[in-house]
Amino acid sequence: MKVKYFKSTDTLYIEFNDSNICESKDLDDNTILDVDAAGNICAITFEHASKRTDMQEVTLEGIAA
Repeated sequence: MKVKYFKSTDTLYIEFNDSNICESKDLDDNTILDVDAAGNICAITFEHASKRTDMQEVTLEGIAA
């Protein structure tokens, strides 16, 4: 899993796996869900992330060894 924040565009991108994206679905005007051919979620994009999420703190829990 990868989490990327692009300050220049205030975009938060969370990639759950690196499968080939077959479709991008707009959940609303500022949220995009990427899915593979089987319908599995590959990634999600949040535009205007600092206004919609708490970008001041990132916490990771349950990290597998």
